[in-house]
Amino acid sequence: MRFLLFLMLGVTAPAMAQTPRLELPKLEVSVNRVELDVLHLFEVNAAGTVQASPATVWRILTDYERMVEFVPDLESCRVLARNGNEVIIEQFGTARFLFMSKSIHLIVRATEQPTTSIDIALISGDMKHYESHWELVPVPETGGTKVIYTGRLVPNFYVPGILGAKIIRHDIERMMAAVLTRLDSKRD
Repeated sequence: MRFLLFLMLGVTAPAMAQTPRLELPKLEVSVNRVELDVLHLFEVNAAGTVQASPATVWRILTDYERMVEFVPDLESCRVLARNGNEVIIEQFGTARFLFMSKSIHLIVRATEQPTTSIDIALISGDMKHYESHWELVPVPETGGTKVIYTGRLVPNFYVPGILGAKIIRHDIERMMAAVLTRLDSKRD
């Protein structure tokens, strides 16, 4: 699952040398299991702040084919087509649950709103339902960016009911931490 959420995060950017570094909020993640119609969805919310400017964050998050360099368990990510602000992306990765692992293949549509947001929708693959939204919010005090991820997903394979939200939360925390670290390692 952790590689699923990687879609739209990226590398980092720095704070300007003259700008005093403020204390940034820690990574915040929540995962809830909810019922919608007949589906048992996992709703995910995650947010963290980086020193990178929105333009730098955008450039990294939309360089889809380089995400394998820093997103845990993502084995490949390639752009199949691009038409204006819509991008079709194919991803291969591995979801790990306790002592088990499952190969995941997805084809998704990313709809980009330059430097502000990316919406991801499942076209096909190993999920019954997958949608996510990445939002980039400028932080004027630091010149940095707050990166917000929300998503809804239903795996096309068994995820233990009681432990599912905890497992997914761990994966999201791991993925977001890796992405935010990458974003904070880059300089404008």
